[in-house]
Amino acid sequence: MTQFLEPPAEFTAADTSSIRIIPVPYDGTSTYRKGADKGPAALIEASTQVECFDIETQTEVHIHGIHTEEPVLCHTTPEDLAPLVRARVSDALRSGRFPVVIGGEHSVTIGAIEAIAEHLGSGRFTVLQIDAHGDTRESYHGSTHNHACVMARAREHATIAQVGIRAIDKSEWDTMDRSRIVWGWEISKSKDDSWMDRVMAMLDNTVYITVDLDAFDPAYLPATGTPEPDGMTWRQVNDLVRRVCRERTVIGFDVVELCPHEAHHGSDFFAAKLVHRMLSEVFAARA
Repeated sequence: MTQFLEPPAEFTAADTSSIRIIPVPYDGTSTYRKGADKGPAALIEASTQVECFDIETQTEVHIHGIHTEEPVLCHTTPEDLAPLVRARVSDALRSGRFPVVIGGEHSVTIGAIEAIAEHLGSGRFTVLQIDAHGDTRESYHGSTHNHACVMARAREHATIAQVGIRAIDKSEWDTMDRSRIVWGWEISKSKDDSWMDRVMAMLDNTVYITVDLDAFDPAYLPATGTPEPDGMTWRQVNDLVRRVCRERTVIGFDVVELCPHEAHHGSDFFAAKLVHRMLSEVFAARA
């Protein structure tokens, strides 16, 4: 099993590492471009080319130990997948490790959120969603655990904050709490970081972050399942993550919806670099 970042072996041991990378190569409910099941392997392979030293935090997060687990495998429904992911994330939390779930399509997040709720108690944290899509449908294509339903399931366990949203169904518009959304167009048109202040006001003390890579403009990252124009930039997402890490306690995160494409290897590296940057910010804030 290739280890994330491929640092020296002394920093990847399961029993001493502070960070658990949990690959979930699942693509059971994608409705546009398939291939998210190949995302974890591509991201982890690309991570071996990421420099371990992070310039912005001036840290090497791998010294805390990063262990990449065997993939969570499920070839049936997202309802079957959720308890498998929940078990892995719960194990990480019980042992004091920091969980990072790598998708796979967005339905992989549901089990992680269930594990956080089990660990902390429902209603005691916020799920911060950075995404192009609302994902708040109660059911889609006959499933309540479809990738289009992940935030509907999240709000059963936590408060939610949605950032970068620029595509929703009319039924979502009619039922979602729009006071807890910072729309993509608001970020694009903003001349300062005031939109970030609004995000921070939505967050409880403890935060779980879920990043759907289609949050980024496809000019930056085209290899995703459902790309949407007018997306966020690398800098906008990184600055938001930094602020959340410094002003709140981040208990875990996931990065989902990488769909590798042979013409867009840069997307794999982009996603791997994002995971490294997020980990760097989390652990720099704890120092």
